[in-house]
Amino acid sequence: MNILTNQIGYTVGDASHQGYLAYDDEITAARPGVLIVHEWWGLNDYIVRRAHMLAELGYVALAVDMYGGGRVADNPAQAGELMNGVLNDMETGTAALKAGFDLLLAQPGVDRARSAAVGYCFGGAMVLHMARIGLPLSAVASFHGALGSFHTAAPGSIKPKILVCHGAADSMVTMDDLDAFRQEMEVAQADYEVLLLDGAKHGFSNPQADVNAEKYGIDLGYNAQADEKSWAALQALFQRVF
Repeated sequence: MNILTNQIGYTVGDASHQGYLAYDDEITAARPGVLIVHEWWGLNDYIVRRAHMLAELGYVALAVDMYGGGRVADNPAQAGELMNGVLNDMETGTAALKAGFDLLLAQPGVDRARSAAVGYCFGGAMVLHMARIGLPLSAVASFHGALGSFHTAAPGSIKPKILVCHGAADSMVTMDDLDAFRQEMEVAQADYEVLLLDGAKHGFSNPQADVNAEKYGIDLGYNAQADEKSWAALQALFQRVF
C-alpha cells in the first residue's frame, strides 16, 4: 500500500476551491471514487483522516471544499456563518457539490460507473441533497447529518442506496427529524437504511467532539462504539454496491 495525497484546486463559478485527494498508488485497476463532504468546521484534519481511511480501503477519496478558498472555522460562530452561507444559497451549494462530483469522476483510476458520497454533520445534509437531486451515485452515507430537505425527490428518482447513521441521543437532529426523513424516503421510494446508535450524540464519529463540547458548551460527544459500528456499516454498504 502506498497512499498518495495532494491538494487539488478547482473552481465553482468564479470562486476557487481547494479539495484533498487520497488514493493507493499501488492499485492499477479502476476503482470506485468516494466524495467526502466536511462538517460545518470545513475541510480540516478530521476530514483529511477520513480521506486517508477510505484510500486505505482501496478507493479514490476526494474531500471537497464547500466554503471556497480552503476556509476552516476557528469557532462555532464562524462555522455557522460559513455553513449558513451555503444553506442560504443552495443554488451555489448545489453547483459546488456537482463540481466536486465531476472532479472526482475525472480523477485517474476512478471507475465512473461506481461512486459514492459520504458526509458528516453539515456534509451529511449535503450528500443527502446529492441523492435527492438524482446524481448518479451508487451510494450515499450520512454520519450525524442534518436530515431536512432542500429538494423534494419524485418517486423513483433517487438513484443511490442511502445509509443514515444517527445518534439516538442527538439533540440537534431529533427523532422527529428522523421520522420525517423516513416518511420522505418512503414516499420517494428510496432504497435507504437507518442505523440508530444508542447513546450517541451529535458528532459521535469525531474524536474532537468532546473537546469542542467542553470548549464551546455544545451538546456534542464522541462515541467510540458508535464510530466503529457506523464505519463498519459504511464498509458493508460499499461491499454491496461496489
